[in-house]
Amino acid sequence: METLRLRIEFEDRVGIVFDVSQVVSPKNINIISLQVLPNQMYLETEAMPEEKALVLLQELRHVAGVRGVELIEVMPHEEKERQIRAVLDSVSDGIIAVDRKGTITVFNPACEKILLISAERALGRDVAEVISMDIPMIQSLRTGVGYDNREIMINTPRGRHHYLSTGRPVKDQAGRVIGMVAALKDMSQVRDLVYSVTKPSMLTFDDIIYGSEVMERVIAMARRVARSDSTVIIRGESGTGKELFARAIHMESPRRKKPFVPLNCAALPDSLLESELFGYADGAFTGAKKGGKQGLFEFANEGTLFLDEIGELSPHLQAKLLRVLQDGKVRRIGDGNEIAVNVRVIAATNRNLEDMIARGDFREDLYYRLNVFPIRLPALRERPEDIPFLVQHFLQKFSRHPDKSFSGISSGALRLLAKNRWTGNVRELENVVERAVNLVENGEIGTEHIILDENRLVSPDIEIINCEKREIVSLKEVAELAEIEMLKQALAAYGSSRKAAKILGVSHTTVLNKIKRFGLKTP
Repeated sequence: METLRLRIEFEDRVGIVFDVSQVVSPKNINIISLQVLPNQMYLETEAMPEEKALVLLQELRHVAGVRGVELIEVMPHEEKERQIRAVLDSVSDGIIAVDRKGTITVFNPACEKILLISAERALGRDVAEVISMDIPMIQSLRTGVGYDNREIMINTPRGRHHYLSTGRPVKDQAGRVIGMVAALKDMSQVRDLVYSVTKPSMLTFDDIIYGSEVMERVIAMARRVARSDSTVIIRGESGTGKELFARAIHMESPRRKKPFVPLNCAALPDSLLESELFGYADGAFTGAKKGGKQGLFEFANEGTLFLDEIGELSPHLQAKLLRVLQDGKVRRIGDGNEIAVNVRVIAATNRNLEDMIARGDFREDLYYRLNVFPIRLPALRERPEDIPFLVQHFLQKFSRHPDKSFSGISSGALRLLAKNRWTGNVRELENVVERAVNLVENGEIGTEHIILDENRLVSPDIEIINCEKREIVSLKEVAELAEIEMLKQALAAYGSSRKAAKILGVSHTTVLNKIKRFGLKTP
């Protein structure tokens, strides 16, 4: 053992961290790392003889308020580093990260291939020296403003080449810029990657924005299954929040302190996907890393592996995944030995797996292994009463930008949003709201700022009333205005309060109460 790593659980009392340190300090033990979290502490020290380590553990257990002391293999920060490294090494696009001084701290293997510069040569050097151009991440370090889909020209040993880049500032809790992360080449894949790596894993069901009864029922069901260890498959259209639900399930499960590892099964070619999932042995193939590589099943041991777009798996990988789900063991590529893993699998898809089974494109036995607890996320058009709450959330989010200034949203603009079919669901709604915020100049958001595909309106024949008045509506009034409009449309379209309740996804009593509250006329 190169170092001694300990997890110490304790009661919440003043001075307990000091008391623990007083046990270690007199023994002249070199403390390498110390992390203090609520009710627990992680301590890494230099290696020591077994007898000395046992004495240290015994004395720590006798400190007042200490509930338990155990040896661990990996410190919390090491788990996060491994997760990030596994993701960075798996993609075919370049990821560069720099600290606040512009010194390169991350230079993934794809960057080495793209720029023909080794990581050994790049790491620790100023980014302006390594990439001899005025790249946008240098300016963003000064301004703290990210950028999307920026076209740049970079000089490489192969000559001058054209790339697309996106970048995001890394900020501390006080909002100060402490670095930048930038991506090169395929923007669609790279942006998804950066989001999955940098967004907080501490997402819970409380972070889900909704106001409808149908979403309340879905969340209640997801909370119940989160406490179990059952395999879950999340069904829903693109943009409905499948990964958000997967993360929330993980955070409400007994595995929440272990890794949550997301993988998009459609983002990688089949051969690379197999090596990422199952790992490979030393010398398994040309170019294999010396000593082999741990797969994501091994990395997610005792945690959760989220397999997005599970319907894109090839028949070969479907068979291998089925074997892991059945036996709880993985076999690295090129290795005959099996490794036991304890992983909860959450899968997600927007495809019709039943039709795929009928066509022979998806294994029926794997389907039943995954379909232990299915969760269907309703499309946004099935829960229109959530739209005002989501719009309010997005407006508050975008209002935090210093260069954005608007006073509210007009009732006409809100009614226009409520009439759209939202085939891209919540993700599309967020894009439309952000676009409107960018178009408005120091005023209210009106219908002229809402850019939609008119062919996707739910009721294109319904006139948008009083749009010309450009009536300003505060964020607090958004929900009520949308409720009234949607109730009017549903009652007019379906002719009865009972049918309106069914199409809106609420109870008949709820509709009757709202009709009375808003003074609406029934057909």
